[in-house]
Amino acid sequence: MSENKTQPTHIPPDSFLAAVEPERRRAEAVELDTLFRRVTGWQPRMWGPSMIGYGQYHYRYERGREGDFLATGFSPRKARHSIYILPGYEDHSAILARLGRHARGKSCLYVTRLEDIDLDVLAELIEAGVRNLSRKYEVTPT
Repeated sequence: MSENKTQPTHIPPDSFLAAVEPERRRAEAVELDTLFRRVTGWQPRMWGPSMIGYGQYHYRYERGREGDFLATGFSPRKARHSIYILPGYEDHSAILARLGRHARGKSCLYVTRLEDIDLDVLAELIEAGVRNLSRKYEVTPT
């Protein structure tokens, strides 16, 4: 079986955040970090070169593939933030309808500017996503 390409690293998340460009994206990334720490109660950990994760879980698929991955988190991409909070086991459409301007991928949200969304609703979504994930897998703090 192949190993998950995205692995935890020893890069300090604060060092990564300090290097995010442009400055507006960096300030928003710091704001997201503060929100994720507050909502989860967990310390951040870098996964790969650009994903900041909070908590982790071990998965095992029926076909035998297994590995570890972040429970929730984000990546401050150049064009928009990728926010990893939708494990896909439950319908969160009622919360998403109140979030504000975003796009949705298979297991993440894309947000261009934090001012376009309601951060209290994002906090609610983070909590719901972690709660939903923990029903299927054991989620451990980082």
